[in-house]
Amino acid sequence: MKISNCNLYWNRSILTDKTIPFNRPDITFMNKKTTNTFLIDIAVPNTHNLAKVITDKQDKYQELANEICAMWKQKTAQLIPIVISLTGVIPKSLSQSLTRLNLHPNTYVQLQKSVLLGTCSIVRNFLNYK
Repeated sequence: MKISNCNLYWNRSILTDKTIPFNRPDITFMNKKTTNTFLIDIAVPNTHNLAKVITDKQDKYQELANEICAMWKQKTAQLIPIVISLTGVIPKSLSQSLTRLNLHPNTYVQLQKSVLLGTCSIVRNFLNYK
């Protein structure tokens, strides 16, 4: 796949014709050749909030996905939530999200490691705060 066939944006608002309150997904990947767009949103909630966060993200960005299909003439604009709890608990939907992005199924191991190291860093900084 050529680089010119894709656009990758992160931490960028998507300008739309009508005002959409949630227009800034974490990562936007547009494949011009297949006319598919992926809106990837990452979250690290507390363990008991996993299901709620996944549902909220899907609801929050649905209007943006519809607008992207219309504006950019895309076949699909899919929201893909990447959610892992701050203690490393993984929801069942994570493997589906990784598959939809065509990533190796064991990618979750690196994701867990990154989340746990981040959590440890936050706790360590809090305990050393004076």
